[in-house]
Amino acid sequence: RSKYDLKYYVALAKELEKMGAHILAIKDMAGLCKPYAAELLVKTLKQEIGIPIHFHTHDTAGVQSASILKATDVGLDIADAAMAPMSGGTSQPNLNTLVESLHYMPRETGLCGDSLDQIARYWTAVRHFYTAFESEALPGTADLYSHEMPGGQYTNLYQQASALGLAEQWPDVCHAYAQVNQLFGDIVKVTPTSKAVGDMALFMVANGLTCEDVLDPERELAFPASVIDLIGGRMGQPPGGFPQQVKDRVLRGGEEFTQRPGELLPPADFAAAAEKIKPLLNREPTKREVVTYLLYPKVYEEYVQHVNTYSDTSVLPTHAFFYGQDSDEEISVEIEEGKILFIKYLMFGDPHPDGKRTVFFELNGQPRDVAVIDHSLETESQRRAKADSGDPKQVGASMPGMVVSVTVQVGDVVAKGQKILSLEAMKMESTVYAERDGKVSEVLVEPGSQVETGDLMLRFE
Repeated sequence: RSKYDLKYYVALAKELEKMGAHILAIKDMAGLCKPYAAELLVKTLKQEIGIPIHFHTHDTAGVQSASILKATDVGLDIADAAMAPMSGGTSQPNLNTLVESLHYMPRETGLCGDSLDQIARYWTAVRHFYTAFESEALPGTADLYSHEMPGGQYTNLYQQASALGLAEQWPDVCHAYAQVNQLFGDIVKVTPTSKAVGDMALFMVANGLTCEDVLDPERELAFPASVIDLIGGRMGQPPGGFPQQVKDRVLRGGEEFTQRPGELLPPADFAAAAEKIKPLLNREPTKREVVTYLLYPKVYEEYVQHVNTYSDTSVLPTHAFFYGQDSDEEISVEIEEGKILFIKYLMFGDPHPDGKRTVFFELNGQPRDVAVIDHSLETESQRRAKADSGDPKQVGASMPGMVVSVTVQVGDVVAKGQKILSLEAMKMESTVYAERDGKVSEVLVEPGSQVETGDLMLRFE
């Protein structure tokens, strides 16, 4: 496309070299750089800049080994590949076969194929433990060149679509992804910008929206929070900026950032962060723990809570942690240097009225038992009434998920476009706005409530 032509890449490469870059990385996160395009791009860059070139690509369409080989012929310095059992699909091309492809050739890697195959056998066994967490293997087709979805997002977005009940509409999601990209001005899609495009595509498919519906000023839409952040400039500015019509619809006249978002962030306060997590740990935190908290505060707090509740579960054998033990199976667990526990699982008892079961086991040969909650037991849950889509006084859930916040209460008078609540599903958060002026007569959800698509959440008089 004319927006991202060869001149665009050459100019960007020269700018990066002038800024002091030691290596230039071509990040092809979707696997779009076809073999002859890779050859042309690398050949041209080698003529224009003097630093090594590194090519990173994903094998979603199944042809990227050829792209690496063609780039190799014209002087590519570094290429990313994955060990055979972890390669292909949305991962990187196969390292083992790439090494063999270059065997006895001028650009031979020097890596030993037999050694790589021995390592591959290890990773084949490791991957077996994670079978339950594997995403569905989606076939590599040429539709990649239409939707341009990054490899790291492809499987994740499919899981999100499945959780939202849209698995059978996956082709529609891919089509919507391509439409959203053009709607947003044909942007570079990589974390976190790709997530915003994916969230918007799911939002449109889940609610049966077209691009025309999105741009319709008469409709009040609860745009996902990531989309508001993207269009508002909180993830930076793309070449050419965002279309004005999209900004008007998404930002609703709100603040737009035109400078580098990082300039607006306050300096990280390491001392304050250490003081905040000290009560969680009941000790002085290490520097690594402080940095981890600053980077991922919510995830780190959940991790510390897990350790405080269950201790360090990383010492458990992988299969026991994920799947549990079979009857009469014994495992050994080293809880500290020189201190090993031998745990033999025996059986579990009938369910208790409170939803727990008694688990019987032996610890170092001594009989023990413990009562644990059995999450597989069915619980009765109240089914929510569905909103009538033809009744403007009823507000229904646009997607399944959890209510994060409710900003109105019974008796409040609200104006059209006012925020009334927010939902979160599979890391996608969206705000629900009032589509009309009115007075709240009933609020049927609260923070933490789980809802399904169409559930009645609020009613106006």
